Amino acid sequence: MDKVFDKVGLIQIDSVNVLERSHFLPLFSRLGPYAKPLLESAAYCAPDKRRLFEYWGHEASLLPVAVQPLLRWRMERAERGEGVYKDIFAFARDNRAQIEEVFQRVCEHAPAGVSDLSDDEKRKGPWWGWTDTKTALEWLFWTGRITTQARRSFERIYDIPERVFPEEILNTPTPREEDAQRELVRIASRSLGVATETDLRDYFRMPVAATRLRIAELVEEGGLFPVEVEGWTHQAYLAADAGIPARATPRALLSPFDSLVWERSRTERLFDFRYRLEIYTPQEKRVYGYYVLPFLLGDRIVARVDLKADRKQSVLHVLSAHAEPRIDRNRTASALAAELKSMATWLGMKRVELRRRGDLGQDLAPHFSG
Repeated sequence: MDKVFDKVGLIQIDSVNVLERSHFLPLFSRLGPYAKPLLESAAYCAPDKRRLFEYWGHEASLLPVAVQPLLRWRMERAERGEGVYKDIFAFARDNRAQIEEVFQRVCEHAPAGVSDLSDDEKRKGPWWGWTDTKTALEWLFWTGRITTQARRSFERIYDIPERVFPEEILNTPTPREEDAQRELVRIASRSLGVATETDLRDYFRMPVAATRLRIAELVEEGGLFPVEVEGWTHQAYLAADAGIPARATPRALLSPFDSLVWERSRTERLFDFRYRLEIYTPQEKRVYGYYVLPFLLGDRIVARVDLKADRKQSVLHVLSAHAEPRIDRNRTASALAAELKSMATWLGMKRVELRRRGDLGQDLAPHFSG
């Protein structure tokens, strides 16, 4: 698991649970069936054993604890309202006394979640019906004054950093902002291999001007090489230590929030694969389905499947399966069927149920008959 985080740098967290919480899926894509408690125990455990923490990386993310000092500049900028949702900053600016009161309650009563600290507050405002306490906690989390100690039914359980992080991380000096940003760009470049400025900036959601400066500095010192990629219209960069495999042999179902595909324009440039998440699209207007996973085979994305886990009936539903153009349909169906069966077993589902929606359904059907 540590090697995966060394490679990808961070894993995005998302609340959608129609299949499985998204942060569990990238490890399955790269390792195959693994024990999910391994991830949870690395992220939510005693400080001296903690290897992961939650913060805003690429959206809400799980990151190695060693990265925490590299994100302190973001916490400091948040204090000034930079990078924070405007409504949260406005609340914090106008309610300093309440912010400090909530912070003291965390110090005294943590580990605790919103439900432990909100009493009988009424939900209000535009932030998903948040209470004032919830808004205060989000502000404190963004500025780094509190952090996630655990999760309870996906609810964040908060505590102060001094009771969550390993002592060596707490004692690590805060790097200069430009040094931290340069290291984040370096991590992004190692994770992406070859990438444009936009790709590198998006990985940790970095500021535009700062990213350009950091890229130029890395090019000058030899950490990045400017390269041209046939068909790309923008300058690309290659990490100096990027490995080039002799051939690509993966077989993986990818979370919609996997770092390989989360930047949709990059996905299209790399794989000629146009991908849009249709969760917020009205059902009658969806083309492929609600929670669609791309299927990577070798160096191509060859198909996409809409999946749903029925935990009560112990069934992994394949609601639709669509093939990409110019693929070997038999090879694709065989590999995809094997991956779906593997995923079902990993999720604790007793069987896979296929609905023949999509042009790949008929090719998959023989693999699930009988």
